[in-house]
Amino acid sequence: MNSARRTASILIVICLAATGCFNRTGPRGYGGYGAGYASWYGEKFHGHPTASGEIFDMYAYTAAHRSLPFGTRVRVTSEENGRSVVVRINDRGPWVEGRIIDLSYAAAKQLGMLEAGVVRVRLEILR
Repeated sequence: MNSARRTASILIVICLAATGCFNRTGPRGYGGYGAGYASWYGEKFHGHPTASGEIFDMYAYTAAHRSLPFGTRVRVTSEENGRSVVVRINDRGPWVEGRIIDLSYAAAKQLGMLEAGVVRVRLEILR
């Protein structure tokens, strides 16, 4: 690995640590990123601008994350039922302590988490 890639890798780890992708007992690494709790949002925000400037569409497969770059594709897998969905980051959040991603209504429906509201998930960055 060349020094530029090594430096970039170190910076990514520092950013992940700073944004809560590591818990107090060590890394939460599953598939290259982490695990934690996901929640979802929908109708209340439908049609309003996201942090990226894109208009939120609750029927699109999108999500909010505190630090991943806009446009990043992430596979989200429910640890409760094993179902997964691929979402694109287009917003910032979640702003509730202990949560690592906010999914659109469509993504939450795909995971089967609408009724529960909050479920434990694994995240994997795809690009």
